[in-house]
Amino acid sequence: MAALQQPPGYRILGEAELRDYLAQFPKVAARLGDAPHSWSIEEVGDGNLNLVFIVRGAADGIAVKQALPYVRLVGESWPLPLSRAHYEYLALTHQARLAPGLVPAVLHHDEALALTAMELLTPHIIMRKGLVAGKVYPRFVEDVTTFLARTLFLTSDLAVPAAEKKEHIAAFTGNHALCRITEDLIFTDPYRAAEQNRWTSPWLDATAARFRDDLDAHVAISRLKLKFLSHPEALIHGDLHTGSIMVTESETRVIDPEFAFYGPMGFDIGAVIANLLMAYLASAGHERSAGERHEFEAWMLGTVEGVWTEFARKFLGLWRTEAKGDAYPVSLFSGEAGEMRLEVERQTYMALLFRDTVGFAAAKIIRRILGLAHNIDFEWIEDTRSRAVCEARSLRLARAMLVGTATFPDIAALTSAARESRQWQPDFA
Repeated sequence: MAALQQPPGYRILGEAELRDYLAQFPKVAARLGDAPHSWSIEEVGDGNLNLVFIVRGAADGIAVKQALPYVRLVGESWPLPLSRAHYEYLALTHQARLAPGLVPAVLHHDEALALTAMELLTPHIIMRKGLVAGKVYPRFVEDVTTFLARTLFLTSDLAVPAAEKKEHIAAFTGNHALCRITEDLIFTDPYRAAEQNRWTSPWLDATAARFRDDLDAHVAISRLKLKFLSHPEALIHGDLHTGSIMVTESETRVIDPEFAFYGPMGFDIGAVIANLLMAYLASAGHERSAGERHEFEAWMLGTVEGVWTEFARKFLGLWRTEAKGDAYPVSLFSGEAGEMRLEVERQTYMALLFRDTVGFAAAKIIRRILGLAHNIDFEWIEDTRSRAVCEARSLRLARAMLVGTATFPDIAALTSAARESRQWQPDFA
């Protein structure tokens, strides 16, 4: 077993130790109210990596997140650097400046303990849980596209001078251990015989085997992996799924950016779209009677379309008004003819970004069905055959997206393919 990272001053806090620790900080204690012994503390972390505590006092509550020196989902046999807490803190503070009100406010950070205290988001819930229950979120498209457009554009070469951007890239380059998880679990393991892979067996055994032998898919995923490795286009969240978004009907907050680094923009946009498509294709497995979730599913596809169209509109709007970077110098596109030509180039840029988005979305779907970490969208479907049908439909769509990305010229083509996949029946159904 590899040695766990245990730097000086680090210790894993239990509930009692956390109480004593937080009581040392007047700002935090004042926010909670009353004496520390009256605070309620509950460990609620259900993710793959960290401890998460909810601390409530008479006045308010806070959320406290502490990184563990290993992958929680696997255990101590998979060590993981605690420095990921630093990069999460750095990303949260960057995102708060770029997209105010769309991330939780940081109240306290301790580098030695790899611990961050944040505002408690209430009555927000994890979006994925709401989607499993068939809830709709009218504000989501507006908020998530503002987050995506602002965090991506305003950290790109279109908005930031080259020297400044290179300094920002350097600030996140140490987060390579988290990047390596992505590189392996998303871009490599689902396409080979990896020990930690799992799927809904026996129904998907043949499908998993086909992916392991599918050289067209292997070429396509390798091209995406190369882009992930070598294109520091903007500061990306790096793990922007519906489990990293908390919502109410009127608010959206993006959480957990510990995978943040400078990478390809399409990875974040694709992650959002992939998770919406999975929620749509899993919906049939959560029906109690046929057709009862029809309106929800229609909203889901409208939301997929809205995410891309509103993101593109806002991103282009920022490009037209906030282009202060060294890319596409204004001096090269002066006058009416220059502006017209630049606008054509903007549209070409967005078409290429959409192609990246479709490819990365495919990769995210495939890894959630054939890899290590799965989604409750599918996992909470109790009947394994029904679950496998929903997953097989998703894999069918994802492979088409992966190897035939160019056949999806726009977002309507993607939602049309999703509708068709929703009606398709695998051989075992």
